[in-house]
Amino acid sequence: MTDIIHKPPNISRHFPLLAELKNYGRNDFSSDLFAGVITAILLVPQGIAYAILAGLPPQLGLYASILPPVAYALLGTSRTLSVGPVSIAAIMVASVLATPEVSVLGNPVQNSLILSAEVGVILLCMAVLRMGGLVNFISHPVLAGFTSGAALLIIASQLPQLAGLKPPDCGLNADCYRTWLDSANTYTLMMGAGCLSLLVFFGKPLTVLLKHARVNLTLLTAISKCGPLLTVVMATVAVAYFNLGQQQVALVGQVPVGLPELAIGFIEAKPAYILLPDSAFIAFIAYVESIAIAKVTANLRGQKIVPNKELIALGVANLVAAVSGGMPVAGGFSRTMVNFSAGARTQMAMIVAAFILLLAVIFFSPWFERIPKAALAAIILMAIYRLVRVRHIINTWRYDRGDGIAELVTLIGVLILGIEEGITLGIILTIGSQLRKNSQPHIAVVGGDAGGQVMQSSKHSVETWHHLLLVRIEESITFANIHSIEEYLETELKKKPNTRHVVLICTSVNDIDATALEALGHFNRSLQQAGKSLNISEAKIKVLDKLQKTDFLKQMQPGQVFARTEDAAKELG
Repeated sequence: MTDIIHKPPNISRHFPLLAELKNYGRNDFSSDLFAGVITAILLVPQGIAYAILAGLPPQLGLYASILPPVAYALLGTSRTLSVGPVSIAAIMVASVLATPEVSVLGNPVQNSLILSAEVGVILLCMAVLRMGGLVNFISHPVLAGFTSGAALLIIASQLPQLAGLKPPDCGLNADCYRTWLDSANTYTLMMGAGCLSLLVFFGKPLTVLLKHARVNLTLLTAISKCGPLLTVVMATVAVAYFNLGQQQVALVGQVPVGLPELAIGFIEAKPAYILLPDSAFIAFIAYVESIAIAKVTANLRGQKIVPNKELIALGVANLVAAVSGGMPVAGGFSRTMVNFSAGARTQMAMIVAAFILLLAVIFFSPWFERIPKAALAAIILMAIYRLVRVRHIINTWRYDRGDGIAELVTLIGVLILGIEEGITLGIILTIGSQLRKNSQPHIAVVGGDAGGQVMQSSKHSVETWHHLLLVRIEESITFANIHSIEEYLETELKKKPNTRHVVLICTSVNDIDATALEALGHFNRSLQQAGKSLNISEAKIKVLDKLQKTDFLKQMQPGQVFARTEDAAKELG
């Protein structure tokens, strides 16, 4: 008996990073080390800022920036995607925690951990069901409208932080608003304005100055990306030196020192089922946003993203976030682009960034307590304002009115109705717009030129035949558009009462569904009763194979099926 040789499992197939490390060199590590340091500079202030944006203690953002990125680094197929707390997910978590049915449960930290766990489980279930293609069910205009609307909500929530104002509760009372604005804290306002100015300077102005000074590109990237960290450091030093905490300047407050505790106690919570619909929505948006960002950088380097593996990686990352005390995570655009621009070769860059953040949590947590919230609000505003894309709405409107309406309605819906309702409304409008387009396919009467060559529209100086009507249908024939096709054919027949033969040119027809076939059967019988014939030309093999399973082709006789429209014109014309 021959021995059966069992090959060891290819573990690198499940852990893409291991496959990349097989040919990993010193230059690769140098690039990843540099990119990891630069990305870590963003991770610290963003982790704290997005946790506060979500209405959570700051440590939930920091913890979500340590182990979850490492989990994604091992399993993800993007080499540069930076996974961690993100602004869109943060505002969605804040929206969920603020709902009456969730807020009455108390303990927002526990509810956030449940959200992280459920988001992870839902993403893994989607992977098992191979639903990676689900990303294609939300159009780019709807996603852009949702992002712009969510960004405006974030901006509205952070502007009061810059002035030391509590969220307004005045309705439409103008006097109340004046009183509210008068309660602004001067020190906080100065702090916020100073932080914004510094962040603006670290953007384009500093980059232009460094380019004029002919600074090395790598060094230029490093310096320009230090803005958020330097802003936080300077603001914290100012708080300590001038004792601004005594001037009612809002600070982050106590941050636990040391590593997060790994625990699953949140599983015992009773309200888990209440959060399930919201978790599903956060999971969907987190996946769509992460895939979109990952594809941007992958396309720039000619790399490939595997959607189903991304579901697994993001699902595990969110489960790890729940176990390690973190908020829901996704791919972040600003951090990913910084990671990419800094020259990250593999996900080792994110492991380096997570390790640096781990050291920061262990040794510098006491300093985090004195970070003014105005500085974090400034960082969020600078990171988020680019997501408000008014020009994109205008361009979409000009190109396609239906998509433009869907994008605009999504934005307004997010602002007025809420995040979930707004994007749902946008998706419904997109589907409705697509159905409307499909119900009105482009149809053209085909004629011939002076040399007898067919396949040209009758609108372009061609002659049509006296007894022959050639019609090209440039869409699959379905229940959605068969009524429009019938009306078009009947109108053309009224214009040409002497027509004896109708030829449907099916070059662009990929399918004829059952409803459309039944309608074509009725149309064929009405033609036969009038002494006319229905013919088909240039139909695709798969369409003919489908028709041959029915009696339609027999019922169409003496109408014929032609391989070429020219043959139909010669024989019937």
